[in-house]
Amino acid sequence: MTPTAAAGAPSALSGRIAETLVLDPAAQFLEFEGQWRTWGQLAVTAGAVAAQVPGPGTRVGVLLRNRPAHVGFLVGLLRAGACVVTINPSRGVDRVRADLAGLGLPILAGTPEDIATFGGDGAGGAPAGRLVLTATDLGEPVAASGRLPDDLGALRPGVAVEMLTSGTTGPPKRIPLGYEMLTRGLVGAKHYESNRDDSPRLRSGVAIVNAPLVHMGGLFRVLQCLYDGRALCLLERFALDTWADAVRRHRPRTVSLVPAALRMVLEADLDPAVFASVRSVISGTAPLSPDDADAFEAKYGVPVLVSYAATEFGGGVAGWNLSDHQRYWAVKRGSVGRAHAGCELRVVDAESFEPLPADAEGLLEVRAHQFGDGAVGLGASGGAKEEHSRTSSGPGWVRTTDLARLDADGFLWILGRADQAIIRGGFKVLPDDVRVVLERDPHVRAAAVVGRPDPRLGAVPVAAVELRAAVGAGGAKEVVEALLADAARVLAAYELPAEIRVVDALPRTPSGKVDLAAVKELLASPLTDQEG
Repeated sequence: MTPTAAAGAPSALSGRIAETLVLDPAAQFLEFEGQWRTWGQLAVTAGAVAAQVPGPGTRVGVLLRNRPAHVGFLVGLLRAGACVVTINPSRGVDRVRADLAGLGLPILAGTPEDIATFGGDGAGGAPAGRLVLTATDLGEPVAASGRLPDDLGALRPGVAVEMLTSGTTGPPKRIPLGYEMLTRGLVGAKHYESNRDDSPRLRSGVAIVNAPLVHMGGLFRVLQCLYDGRALCLLERFALDTWADAVRRHRPRTVSLVPAALRMVLEADLDPAVFASVRSVISGTAPLSPDDADAFEAKYGVPVLVSYAATEFGGGVAGWNLSDHQRYWAVKRGSVGRAHAGCELRVVDAESFEPLPADAEGLLEVRAHQFGDGAVGLGASGGAKEEHSRTSSGPGWVRTTDLARLDADGFLWILGRADQAIIRGGFKVLPDDVRVVLERDPHVRAAAVVGRPDPRLGAVPVAAVELRAAVGAGGAKEVVEALLADAARVLAAYELPAEIRVVDALPRTPSGKVDLAAVKELLASPLTDQEG
């Protein structure tokens, strides 16, 4: 395969990547475990990968980890206009093998170890019926084995990434994200920056990437660095000490922390000097208590800018910036901010889908610049959920399952998920309302609330709580009793959990979200007296 075989890249994003790669090959691009790789080394790996892609739209699976070689796979495939199908190795051998078998991918990329584990015949043998690309680092040779099948399967021209949702509420779904959609999202991300110069050049500063690349937060952060020409420090996973060391050494102006990681930093005894350069923390992917945001700012002197995003939108559509935070946070705390430039938000009635006035509660709809003009039903090429074409109530508007409130100043509050509502004897219980009350207790690090089937009432809310400090069996019982007593002062009787179970740690996805499907499985049966 010659390098020209992958010509005809379909988008501005592919062109921007190609431009950025050659600006200064000797400049530092990526630090991993204390060692730097250059833009030139990235270009070598990306070029070798791109040369193996037979044409735009070819679906290529990547067993994706937070390692330098995997960034090279991503960059090469996007440069070639391929469709990157992200495969999460942490989902377990059997599930990953079943996923690969069902996807029928003509090309698979990963480390030699991952290919042997997931992509072989189950006995460590070589994969059959596809081309396999392996690499161990940027600038190192990219090995090709096997061969392209005669039938490449369905091409996905215009689709940059097929990404699994986090699967926090059920089985993950694969979402197509278009090249144009991601490019618009990258431009919209300037919401958080004061310098909005969009020219292709290498910029100063080092971004810290600690979110998994198999999820939107990590992938988008890397794409931002590529688009902006910014160096990055890649962490294989979030660990408090290595993250704090990276912040101390690289002195970024902005860092990103999912709520679970932010709570770890908040509870740690870090020297506030670690944050000397940091002007803001961006937090998204899951609900963050405004009390935690305020406590973080009080302890470290850094405001927390909450954001609202979804895989389906290819990035963020709303969030706080520093100007809004300084002016409005005291009176709008708990909000996830205002719409990004080029995005519109509205709240509609959950039954009639008619737009509602300010401060009314209903379903959130989004009209985002990521979708372009006439976005309804973009499906595969545009990147919206394919079912959006059946759930839109006007040109370009995409209906979410998020319950929300939008005030007269445009600030958005996310109140929970309509599809997670628990109907208890005819009364509606919103799990997030209960969770927020449980998390007010200073003993509780995090809580999760789900519905459990009940033969008399249909369903009842049940909760799992993770405490800030371990307690014995007797102590746990006292904490639960105190939680229920406190909740009874705020919640209606039908909203009170039928059971609160103390767990060592809530199950989480690789992106740090609480895995509600796992919580539901954990709480499927009540504890017996002996267990409790």
